[in-house]
Amino acid sequence: MALNIGFIGLGVMGAPMAGHLVDAGHEVVVFNRSRAKVDALEARGAVGGTSPAQVGEKADVVITMLPDSPDVEEVLFGAAGVVSALRPGSLVIDCSTISPDAAVAIAARLAESDIAFVDAPVSGGDVGAKAGTLAVMMGGDEDAVQRATAVLTAVAATLVHVGPVGAGQLVKAANQMLVAGNIALVGEALTVLQRTGVDVDAALTVLGGGLAASKVLEVKAPKMLSRDFAPGFRLDLHHKDLKIALAAAERAQIAVPLTGVITQLVQALRAAGDGGLDHSALIKALERLSGAPSYRKEE
Repeated sequence: MALNIGFIGLGVMGAPMAGHLVDAGHEVVVFNRSRAKVDALEARGAVGGTSPAQVGEKADVVITMLPDSPDVEEVLFGAAGVVSALRPGSLVIDCSTISPDAAVAIAARLAESDIAFVDAPVSGGDVGAKAGTLAVMMGGDEDAVQRATAVLTAVAATLVHVGPVGAGQLVKAANQMLVAGNIALVGEALTVLQRTGVDVDAALTVLGGGLAASKVLEVKAPKMLSRDFAPGFRLDLHHKDLKIALAAAERAQIAVPLTGVITQLVQALRAAGDGGLDHSALIKALERLSGAPSYRKEE
């Protein structure tokens, strides 16, 4: 069944997600701070909105895909925000990665206007967003999650209800810990292989066929070796996500030493001006520690 869907935030992840919703036959109105992304989706059949409020006026379901908690709060509750025009009984699905506490607070504010909320952060990166194969971890009540699932099937291959509001963000924090740790270890392994003169292509083939195989090894190792750090997911954003994970661990009085070390490595890159690079650039921090560049030199 075609739905009236609003989509706010047309970045690396949001633009392809909105495109899949258009392709699925939904009526989609989109808003983004930069007009070029809106124009591209209008060419595919979406309707361009001039403000978050206009998106809310035209939609029964609004999806946000934004960098951080303040961005989501501003779009929903700020001047000309979504809530000023969204009808009671509507649904907001936040696919951003924000703090669990912020998700709970947003849900409470929306409930005052009889608007349902699901925190639905995603995993799969820009590759998964383009392919429509994202994994979505959803927090909310059963009815709201069922409504969200009907919408998000257009962008995802895996959709799981993980608990009440805020639970989706906690699972996403765990996801980001695992991804960062995997990237760091892939970077260390490549540095060792390169430094010791091993045939890296042969090594990656056999590693990919055993227990060391992972999506990170498959997707990020080639980027590290070719020095292709064009951002799919920026180090700045991964640092923000790791800080969310550290805060959650602190509240639960849990020690997460590996996450702490990796967060510091990411921060070192940000301090050096590399925060806008893809998170596969984490290998650069490891190289600086060892003096062993892990890239393919031109023949």
